[in-house]
Amino acid sequence: MKVLIVEDNTELARNVNDYLRHEGYICELAVDLRQAIDKISSFQYDCIVLDLILPDGNGFDIVNYLKSLRNKTCILVVSAKNSLEDKVKGLELGADDYLTKPFHLPELNARLKAIYRRKYLQGDYEIVFNEILINTDQMEAKVCGVLLDLTRKEYSLLLYFLTNQNRVLTRQTIAEHLWGDYADNLLNFDFVYQHIKNLRKKIVQAGGKDYVETVYGLGYKFNTSSS
Repeated sequence: MKVLIVEDNTELARNVNDYLRHEGYICELAVDLRQAIDKISSFQYDCIVLDLILPDGNGFDIVNYLKSLRNKTCILVVSAKNSLEDKVKGLELGADDYLTKPFHLPELNARLKAIYRRKYLQGDYEIVFNEILINTDQMEAKVCGVLLDLTRKEYSLLLYFLTNQNRVLTRQTIAEHLWGDYADNLLNFDFVYQHIKNLRKKIVQAGGKDYVETVYGLGYKFNTSSS
């Protein structure tokens, strides 16, 4: 899961970032409204952890901005403000959940997983497509009942394909999803091909079909019609 953490408290932002990265998330940071809007305009995120009180504005402005773009990114509002009015306003504007500071990091993780399941997985923690099964709670993938020995990047790549079936994903889009804004510093995206090659090989070796199709000159797509 790719997450944008919008938080001006340096220590809290670092703690959240370190914890979520340890849990397998791809994380990026924004310290104010301007930086958050810039990142949202440039990159795609699965979820946003959003502080309401920012140095140059209100977190609700980001919720409204996402709404104006019809962006379906999950939003978890975190705030020291514990008023019912703020909670109701956030949810009415389009936030998916509200967490009051201070909070425990495992609860933050659980909330993120829950809203991700609701929005992208119809509330389930498992994704099943023919012989492929992904358990998002345990971060495992099986093919024909065989547990795949995947790296974290390969697991994230397979999950990305299954939640974007039949959509053409460019190499740059895939790189940004797996590496975040670090992808901007790369000279080329040859490593994307290598990860896809390894993933396809492991699926086929476990008895599965190769659903990943190369769209020449564009990128790749998980082609369900090949089933």
